[in-house]
Amino acid sequence: MQRFAAVMARGLSEGGHRVRTIRAPAVFGRLLPSPTGLGKWLGYVDKFLLFPVLLKAMARRVDVVHFCDHSNPFYSRYVGRIPHVVTCHDVIPIANALGELQDHRMPWTGKILQRMIMKGLVRAQHVACVSAHTEKELLRLTGRDPGTTTRVSNGLNYPYRLMGLKEAAERLRSLGVSGRFLLHVGGNQWYKNRLGVLKIFAEVIQHPAAAELKLVMVGKGWTGAMRDFVHARGLADKVVELQGVGNEDLGALYSSAVALLFPSLQEGFGWPIVEAQACGCPVFTSNRAPMTEVGGNAAVYFDPTQTAAAAAIILQHLPRLQEMRQAGLENAKRFRTEAMIAGYIALYQMLGQSPAGVSDRWAEALATNTQKEYL
Repeated sequence: MQRFAAVMARGLSEGGHRVRTIRAPAVFGRLLPSPTGLGKWLGYVDKFLLFPVLLKAMARRVDVVHFCDHSNPFYSRYVGRIPHVVTCHDVIPIANALGELQDHRMPWTGKILQRMIMKGLVRAQHVACVSAHTEKELLRLTGRDPGTTTRVSNGLNYPYRLMGLKEAAERLRSLGVSGRFLLHVGGNQWYKNRLGVLKIFAEVIQHPAAAELKLVMVGKGWTGAMRDFVHARGLADKVVELQGVGNEDLGALYSSAVALLFPSLQEGFGWPIVEAQACGCPVFTSNRAPMTEVGGNAAVYFDPTQTAAAAAIILQHLPRLQEMRQAGLENAKRFRTEAMIAGYIALYQMLGQSPAGVSDRWAEALATNTQKEYL
């Protein structure tokens, strides 16, 4: 979400708009930095007591407030009648808190927070959703009026591109990656299905045509279950674990991989799909929305819960890799950052012209075509 906010701020500034980016200050939380225990609760003091005061003061001096992280919509009560929008990236935790995901229990503190978030999403003046799937789920869970949501597809949050062979090879050497490999990018959230990635890969390399392939997994460190599977199946020399990979190195991996393997169970958007395609990397992913929405006609889809069938589909399409590369490069053009910025500017203007929640200052700015200021 921080990268999304940074891209928004940069794009708006380059378009001649004034932008102020604010986030909860680290005051009490700095006394004992920790994601757990007392340090966690001190951080809550900063987030729920200090930040609202700062936001309320800043909101008086801007024309539109944009909450870039959907986990913060409960702050909308502090902006008064200033036009505001929340970008919703996904509603998976809300569905979990409501008990829709029985196999993935959430602690009571998490349920309280997600209820606060859902109430904030209900209260917000307008919500922008990053995919049709996220918009559909938002409307289902919150009961919002469809007229108060807009779909603004994500643009790339980094200018990934097909990297030259020499530069990519140098970067791969520095990462310790060699040979032909499938690539996976993602965290360890249950819905990323990283154990499923390993299971599908283990099936793929049983075929003689794919026996030399390796798997490079970029993201968080392996879970115990993942590590146990790697050792139990004798994959230690076939799977590479990479953490803390920078954007250019990730671009080199995308540009050099045989394909991206992304069998996610749920997503709000699915960043790695379009990132890979922008680098000319073929994509094999789940036959579920929003993966099908983002990958378009350029990706190959399979049921992520059917390991053997997924591997068979991948093997079947390996001869089509060049065709998939070209189709992916074309599909990635749908997610230009400039288009995303333009979509939000149009939304800001619509909110400013709407009778609901209009500030006199915003209406005057529209009439005189003066420079806008966004928070």
